[in-house]
Amino acid sequence: MNSFAETAPDIRVRGVRIDKDRLTVELMDGRSIAVPLAWYPRLFSATPKQRQKWEIAGGGYGIHWPAIDEDLSTEGLLRGAPAPRASHSSIKRAGARPRSRAKPV
Repeated sequence: MNSFAETAPDIRVRGVRIDKDRLTVELMDGRSIAVPLAWYPRLFSATPKQRQKWEIAGGGYGIHWPAIDEDLSTEGLLRGAPAPRASHSSIKRAGARPRSRAKPV
């Protein structure tokens, strides 16, 4: 009798490709996941050089971009999960100048 572990697809990362509009992740089981780059504001806003410097993380089930501190999992990509809304607003604030809390005199 075969166990689930023996028949489960291997969703570890084999490779990553990024163009100006799309993130494509190649899985060990031969499938590819392609999603809009706009779903991930940090990746979308990163330079091409920053996007190309990725690492396999989480035992092969994740991808990490050190220069922009972005992490994605194959599980989330397979679910079709864009970045949480908080991530979108934190990116917008990251480029903004801090506001002074001092009251005008």
